[in-house]
Amino acid sequence: MNVGILTFHFSDNYGAALQAYALRRWLLEQGHHASFIDYRPAHIEHGGRLCLPTSPARFKANLKVVYLALSAFWNEHFGNRGQKEKFARFREHFLGLPGTPAPPDNRASLAAAGSFDLIVAGSDQIWSPSQHFGFDPNYFLAFACAFRARKISYAASFGRDRVGDEQADQLPVLLRHFDAISVRESSGVALVEQATGQPAANVPDPTLLHSDYPEFTREANGAASEPYVFCYGLRSPDNIRETTGLVARALDCRVLSPHNPHRRWAEIGETVYPGPSEWVVLLKNARFVVTNSFHGTVFALLMRKPFIVAGLTGDKAPANARALNLLRAVGLESRFSPAFSARDTEALMNSDIPWSAVEQRLVALRQNGQGFLSAQLKAVAA
Repeated sequence: MNVGILTFHFSDNYGAALQAYALRRWLLEQGHHASFIDYRPAHIEHGGRLCLPTSPARFKANLKVVYLALSAFWNEHFGNRGQKEKFARFREHFLGLPGTPAPPDNRASLAAAGSFDLIVAGSDQIWSPSQHFGFDPNYFLAFACAFRARKISYAASFGRDRVGDEQADQLPVLLRHFDAISVRESSGVALVEQATGQPAANVPDPTLLHSDYPEFTREANGAASEPYVFCYGLRSPDNIRETTGLVARALDCRVLSPHNPHRRWAEIGETVYPGPSEWVVLLKNARFVVTNSFHGTVFALLMRKPFIVAGLTGDKAPANARALNLLRAVGLESRFSPAFSARDTEALMNSDIPWSAVEQRLVALRQNGQGFLSAQLKAVAA
């Protein structure tokens, strides 16, 4: 079968690259042809267009556009060249994409998707409404309404546990194009059911469709000679900085932190610049993992690493829903630390993780996701 995947395949972001790879890998392993719909909207990483600042919300949206544009310019011209090349090689070797893609022709790419038998929207935060753009209808397959292909979402994420009233009002129209809907978080199930009146499947992120990633651990040379704490922080340094510092002092280890191009705070430990496959190896070989990232949590589980999820705080706290949903699903909600506490951090460091029970739950999640995808492929063939 010819399967098209619409997701954030183009982003120099570890989670985005790995989830895109994992979904395509599973489809290829089932004997199907799978490729990415090369939709690369400017608003995702480059900001997009400015709007008339007729309200405080629109003014803030313009600030976000300007910030993304400046950040993209800085990273393009002054960012770590070696890391950019590693992401390019990853897309070429593991995603089946050109290492140096041509400028996007989004209209042509979306039109070409009419040749697919099945179109999968997902995974990642493709349904997360941005401050400066809102929902992108194309990630809800609005462009494909006249295509013969079966249209589904797999583990799509809203990136939060609730959306605003205006956004909730848009969802019934946006979700009408799908033949089957699955989402990554249980909070997303509620949002879809409220919008459509129909049940949505709750399935795991594509990275959890696989129990291991030996193709990465063979390829990359990410092991360090000295023990280290792996700190993967996004969005904010609050909580994760203090938690990582305490863990590192207790273990007498240095700290390695993968580069985050949107970091606006002083580095935590030593900044390193791995590609996606090296990122997996660095996490796998770490003495301890501290993260506030969903995919940091995923790979800590898959690699059976002792870990703490240092929750985002303040106005960023709603984004914790992604990691919390996963931790609840595997019975490890206690590994989530909502705010820094030395006593709680020390207690988590000294508590064993029941890996056998966790693995049983991961197997159940994996089977659930594989079952959903298999049923959709059978529906196309019927």
